[in-house]
Amino acid sequence: MGKQSGGEYEYSNGGNGSGFALLVVLFILLIIVGAYYFSSGYGY
Repeated sequence: MGKQSGGEYEYSNGGNGSGFALLVVLFILLIIVGAYYFSSGYGY
């Protein structure tokens, strides 16, 4: 997690570095959308 460039390629020891990056982006979007609906649903 310390390196900025090529960080996602280190965790996937294969040819699916872009797939791992896409998975991370989808996971982050899921957290953002989940937090947004959670906060709006409970009226914060």
